[in-house]
Amino acid sequence: MSFPPIHRVVTGHNEKGQAVLVSNGPLPTVLPMAAIPGTFFHEVWSTQGCPVLVDNGPDPTLGPVVLPPPPQGTRIRFVDIPPDTDEFLKQGAQRMQAAFDQIGDAAASTVHAHSPHPLMHRTQSVDYGVVIEGEVVLILDNAEVPLKPGSVVVQRGTNHAWANRSGKPCRMLFVLVDGVYDAAIAQSLAAST
Repeated sequence: MSFPPIHRVVTGHNEKGQAVLVSNGPLPTVLPMAAIPGTFFHEVWSTQGCPVLVDNGPDPTLGPVVLPPPPQGTRIRFVDIPPDTDEFLKQGAQRMQAAFDQIGDAAASTVHAHSPHPLMHRTQSVDYGVVIEGEVVLILDNAEVPLKPGSVVVQRGTNHAWANRSGKPCRMLFVLVDGVYDAAIAQSLAAST
């Protein structure tokens, strides 16, 4: 089963200040993850800085795909998550360096010999994850939560993974917001590594 392509509409302004259509169609950047077959990143948009400059600038999704949001910025993307396979659960951890390298954040992978899932990772951001279609399980260091369409996760820089145990693909929408760890959390994370 594959999902339909994402349709994106981008607006802007003309020289008279009138609202205009800048683009209307499929996303220009869809990245298949080589190390995790069946996983696709569908880049919708990103912003830099805060407050965000409202302009008619170029499409920010045309460069390399990067996991975290830009500094003081945001990133919105869809991610297609394939079902976990026995092979992936047994051998997947060995491919995670390559997977996170492909999305520009090798340091995000936190997988180790006793990780609860090969995709364990952490970014210094607040991420809103919405299950659009299918089912997935949020894996934390000490908890698991099954999620279905309409489930929303507010992921606050924690170590986590997305496990698909349903046998069918899952599509999630993510909005990532750049963040800075609270001093006490940063200290506890530094002590645990």
